[in-house]
Formats: sequence, C-alpha cells, structure tokens
Amino acid sequence: MTELRTLKVALLGCGNVGAQVARILIDDAGALAARTGARLELSGIAVRNVDAERDVELPRELFTTDADTLVKDADVVIELMGGIEPARTLILTAMRNGACVVSGNKALLAQDGPTLYEEADKAGVQLSYEAAVAGAIPILRPIRDSLSGDRITRVLGIVNGTTNYILDQMDSTGAQFADALAEAQRLGYAEADPTADIEGYDAAAKAAILASLSFHTRFALEDVSCEGITAVSAADIAAAKEAGFVIKLLAIAEKLTDEDGKTGVSVRVHPTLLPREHPLAAVRGAFNAVFIEAENAGELMFYGQGAGGTPTASAVLGDLVSAARRVVLGGPGRTETTTGHVPALPIDASITSYYIGLDVADQPGVLARIAQLFAEHGVSIEIMRQTIHRDAESNVESAELRIVTHRAREAALAATVEAVKGLDVINSVTSVLRVEGV
Repeated sequence: MTELRTLKVALLGCGNVGAQVARILIDDAGALAARTGARLELSGIAVRNVDAERDVELPRELFTTDADTLVKDADVVIELMGGIEPARTLILTAMRNGACVVSGNKALLAQDGPTLYEEADKAGVQLSYEAAVAGAIPILRPIRDSLSGDRITRVLGIVNGTTNYILDQMDSTGAQFADALAEAQRLGYAEADPTADIEGYDAAAKAAILASLSFHTRFALEDVSCEGITAVSAADIAAAKEAGFVIKLLAIAEKLTDEDGKTGVSVRVHPTLLPREHPLAAVRGAFNAVFIEAENAGELMFYGQGAGGTPTASAVLGDLVSAARRVVLGGPGRTETTTGHVPALPIDASITSYYIGLDVADQPGVLARIAQLFAEHGVSIEIMRQTIHRDAESNVESAELRIVTHRAREAALAATVEAVKGLDVINSVTSVLRVEGV
C-alpha cells in the first residue's frame, strides 16, 4: 500500500468558522485523506490570544501568535481572520512560499482581489474562496466551472442572512426595524455593531465577487452602488404586503446597454420589492439564495444556510480538498476566469421599476397632476392606490398614494421622484424602493 503524503495546513483565525474547520480537520482526518490522496495535518492555528475561551475544545499546542512563521511552512493556508491587514500580507507571504490559499475574506477579495489573483498566478498556486459568498451554498464553483460555457446575463442574490432575518421578522410579525434588529442580535445573527450588514456593505463585497466571476471581469467594491435597509419602515413592509410584494435586500449584477449604446455591467445592492410568487421571496430567516439567469441554462437558484460556523466550514473544507488534490496531482493552480474588460455602469443605466409612497393634499386634480408629471419624464404608472386619512388634531384630510411604475431607466425614475417633490400638492415622499421580478 502506497504511503500517503502529508500536507501541512495552517489555519489563520479561530472564530466561529475557524474553530469548526479545525474540529473537522481533526475528527474527519481519515475521510479527508481518502478524498484528497494525502493526510491533511493541521500544523497550527494563528490567533491573537492563545488563552481565549472557544466553543470547540482543541489541542492547546496547536495555537500560536506567530502567524508569519506558520504560513511559511505550510502547503495550504486557510485564512479566516477577516479584515484587510494582516490577512493580506499573510496571504501574499503564503503564496510566495508556494502555498495554496483558501479564504473566506469577502472584504479583502472585493477590495484587493486583483493583487491576490496576480500573485497566485505568478506563484502557480490556487486561491479559492467559496466561503466568501453565501456560506454553505456552493455558488462560486458552479458559476466559474459549470456555467463557464454559457453566458450569464443576470444574478440576483440574498447574500446577507442578518438583513434577511430582520426583513423577514418585519414581514411576518409586523415588528419595527429596531425590534427586529435587537432580536437578530440576541440570536447571534447580528453583531453588536451591525453596520456592515444593515448598511449593505457586506452584501456589496459579495456582489463584487459574484459579478467578477459571472462576467469574467474584475469588479471592485467601488463599482457597487450600495444602499442598506435602515430606511425600510414597518409601514413600507405592510404596504408591500398588501400589494402582494415582500421586501428583500438584493445584490444584483446584470449585463445591459446604456442609453449611449455602451454595453456594461451594473452592480448594485438595495432593498427591493419582489412579487410573493418569485422564488427569492420564499427565502426566510437567515437563509441565503442566489438566482441566476443564463442564455442557455435559463433560470437557476441556489439556496441554503448563508452563515454559521458549521455550514460555512463546509464551504472551506470543499476548497481545501480541491487545493490539496491539486498539490497531490500537480499542475497549475486554479486561475481567475477574467477574459476581458466589461465596464462597470452606474446605477442610472439600470432598468427597473419604482415603488413610491407619497403623502399628498386631498384635493381635486392631484392625481392628474402627478400622472402628467410622470408622463413628461417618460415613466408610466402600473399601479396607483390611494388611502385617505384625517389628522386628529388639525382635522385636515390628506391622502397617501402608493405607486408602482412600469420598468424604466433608473435615471428617468430618479428624475421623476425629484420632480414630484417640487409639486405644491406633495406633502412628502415617504418611501422610494425598487421593484424586481415583475
């Protein structure tokens, strides 16, 4: 029987995901060796504090604060530290010393991916990052490999479990945003500082990665138009529900042609109304899903747990097995699939629908004036609902209008909203949300 080769695996970071990765490497060593053709030896775990309490009991001798030495002696490095530095420097050091790298660091990949890809190509090593987007869902490999012979035209994704949980709670229980956020924090879905999630930054980093793979072009975080969910009110949720919609924070990357005839890709993250019959509308709780439209494959949807230590560890181990097989069998590392440059188009070039909430004076001719203004901007109205209410103190009646437009250029829709604000019969624009899937 041929003696199996031993590969040293260095782990950077031992948080929720890292601890589970370490546990699986130790507990499932035999099965992993059978799948890779090599023994995967966890050579060390780099952490800031070796004495910190952890949910998973691991051999203390594995822990070290000397990450630099650890990565220089590894065959494969798993980076789960997060953040930009020292993760970036350690990844570059690892690759320059011939190690393949598995990372779940979406912020680093979105900000400085090109540098990492170039270094991996130069060193002839593999850089894998399935865990960086949508946790346990195998989405990056299918885009990169299974759909590489097709043309992807559009990607829509619920890629942040925290915001999906909050919006789902608001929809299913009628909770206010602050209460739903507090519950998400209590359950561990949201961090003490939830800014990256609720402002859309986490989803934007993932959108840049999805767009880069889907359209074979490097897109960075600055190419993504980003809007979070903090302005979504319980009234917005209730009105959307009444009209047959649900509100989700979507990451959208789509190929389109702007008004000047230039073809490019629009990448955006924002709260979005979806018809309740749309497949993404049924994604509940902290789950994630990615919906892909391709010229030949048609519509595809990938669904599963988007966060959590064990589910995300599954994606990390999948990348590790792939990298280990490459080391055992030899050959070049998996390279980036960028084959050209498709420009990033601003959100103004995208084609969408708007849901607009207006508080207006209750008087004759208001609806006609609003409809005329929309027509002047080349935007047609698909749905208009009016509700009359009376102020208890002033006894003055006003009307609440809820308008859903037909699809039009984002620039025309935004200009229409600005023009509506100038009408003397408009008390306020209470909400503006985009609509997809209609």
